[in-house]
Amino acid sequence: MSTPDAPAGPRPYGLLAEFETADAMVAATYKAREAGYTRLDAYSPYPVGEAADALNFPKSEMGPVMFLGGLTGACAGFFMQYYLNAYGYSLNVGGRPYLSWPSFVPITFEMMVLTTALTGLFALIAICGLPRYHHPLFNSKAFDRATRDRFFVCIEADDPNYDPAATRAFLNGLNPASVEEVLDE
Repeated sequence: MSTPDAPAGPRPYGLLAEFETADAMVAATYKAREAGYTRLDAYSPYPVGEAADALNFPKSEMGPVMFLGGLTGACAGFFMQYYLNAYGYSLNVGGRPYLSWPSFVPITFEMMVLTTALTGLFALIAICGLPRYHHPLFNSKAFDRATRDRFFVCIEADDPNYDPAATRAFLNGLNPASVEEVLDE
């Protein structure tokens, strides 16, 4: 009779390096990318555009998604009015034709704005993987300062080049305030 395997301890999520300035974080991110790390992220208390460039963020998918949502809403609003005026409740007012598009413009515009906003909201939630109530980086006490006055670079353990000792030595060579292993509990 075999015994069940002992439960494995928490596995490492990655190494978190803390920096005091945004410039140091951006420089560390560029050096990590040059060293071949691909699974990394940067965290700061305010948007740092250079960090996004250093991470090689792709162009956002939100523009085309919201455009298609708005186009769908505008078409739905226009054809809803046409169908109702021509077939559903055809009422000849002042001798106008059933396809009197100038009177359809306000509702068409409002439907476009409404569906664009809703599409943007739900697409952003889906693209960002929300709701996510807990992230492994929340286990780090130092990471509490990411929303106040510190800058962080995290190299994740599932990176192909990740080696606990070598990655720690690499991060220490970037002169951070601290380097901490974060566990995925």
